[in-house]
Amino acid sequence: MSSLSPVKHVVIAGGGTAGWMACAAIAKLVGKQVKVTLIESDDIGTVGVGEATIPPIRTFHKLLGINEQSFMRRTSATFKLGIQFKHWGQTDSDYIHSFGATGRECWAGEFHHFWMQGLQQGIEGDFGSYCYELQAAKAGKFGFSKQNPINYAYHLDATRYAMFLREFATELGAKRQEGKIVAVNKRTNDGYIESITLANGNIIIADFFIDCTGFSGLLIEKALHTGYDDWSHMLPCDSAVAMQTEATDHTVLPYTIATAHDSGWQWRIPLQHRVGNGLVYCSQYQADQQAIDTLTGSVAGTAINEPRVIKFKTGRRRKGWNKNCLALGLASGFVEPLESTSIHLIMSGIVRFLRLFPFQGITHQAIDEYNKQLQSEIENIRDFIVLHYKVTQRQDSAFWRHCSAMEVPESLQHKIDLFKETGRVFLDDGDIFRVDSWTQVMLGQGLMPKQHHLIADMLSEQELEKLLNGIKRQIQQRLETLPAHHQFIEQYCAS
Repeated sequence: MSSLSPVKHVVIAGGGTAGWMACAAIAKLVGKQVKVTLIESDDIGTVGVGEATIPPIRTFHKLLGINEQSFMRRTSATFKLGIQFKHWGQTDSDYIHSFGATGRECWAGEFHHFWMQGLQQGIEGDFGSYCYELQAAKAGKFGFSKQNPINYAYHLDATRYAMFLREFATELGAKRQEGKIVAVNKRTNDGYIESITLANGNIIIADFFIDCTGFSGLLIEKALHTGYDDWSHMLPCDSAVAMQTEATDHTVLPYTIATAHDSGWQWRIPLQHRVGNGLVYCSQYQADQQAIDTLTGSVAGTAINEPRVIKFKTGRRRKGWNKNCLALGLASGFVEPLESTSIHLIMSGIVRFLRLFPFQGITHQAIDEYNKQLQSEIENIRDFIVLHYKVTQRQDSAFWRHCSAMEVPESLQHKIDLFKETGRVFLDDGDIFRVDSWTQVMLGQGLMPKQHHLIADMLSEQELEKLLNGIKRQIQQRLETLPAHHQFIEQYCAS
């Protein structure tokens, strides 16, 4: 059997969010041409801490024909307009990185050039006051209509999401095989994976395998020895402690909160029925028990479960697609969930794979293209996460002193220097975060450019004042029509 044999049967090793997202997409989009089987063991739990998303998940759901209200009810989901970052730039500072566009841009420069010109002229206004989604988040409001669109994502229960997708996929003909994987069997002639042996003795043969076995990477690493690029020298956090608490009141915020601590940061993700909490930290600067005490001492509401410590190493597999195996989720690498990119990377990996799907057989060209695009995407995400640690004025702990002094990738250093010196931001092809995201974080953490584009000087003082005040006034008018977030959830998707 050569690598150019048609791919008729795909086996997904492992369930969880990654496994069932892949299974649902394959069953829905190419299920008529390809058989799909997912192997998972009821004895193996999932990490299940990534419960926040970014807006492209809505495109993925539309592609699969998933009804938003049904999905939200089943997963106790809430709406997410962005992330509030507390104490990142300085210990007493906070800002929101929202999903919205800020102000209006023109051909020569983004809106922040006009905002900076306004500051010079004495036109007061926080940068975030020109973003509708950001102001809706601050006001705790949410709603949408054709006349008043809004850009959003979700907070969701990852375990319920996997179950929702499992039902979706099996209704489309996908097969679920219960069992624990005990061996991955390779062909002797080319090292491709031939089959998987389960603890009950069953052997499952397939043409292609998707590794969703989590950090262990049973197929991509233990069988194929793909290798791993370690990024812990620029993302020093290597541990997390996670716990869930009961919701304290009905006023559910439409944003995630990421609060910086002495040796890392804490997340708060509000769902309809509970709150997801966690502390990401660097074990060099904080012991596990100390992290548990910090988390349990700072959460509100009754604990639903005991705090659970998770160890990780930030980085990525050197190939996301190796031979006849694709790695998704934690099996493909790990970038901490600071900007909620975990589920997005699963989704984009699936869509990229389906666009290159080897119906007629696996080619090196398809593998190379997949890996090239993945590298660009994940390295841009990495740079964006590292930005939060690097651009800080905090010198109050050994951890933050390390972060502000550490060497970062040239690609990121160039973006920081370019913005600092010229006020410009240029994106790479694989950058999933828009200019608005980069400027919100850099300005939010105290990085103010030395200059701005003189296109903003083309407007007279009166014209600029009219432009800036007009944007703020329009946002306030739109906000007045919005209900409170919890009220919109109650009538739209209460679980």
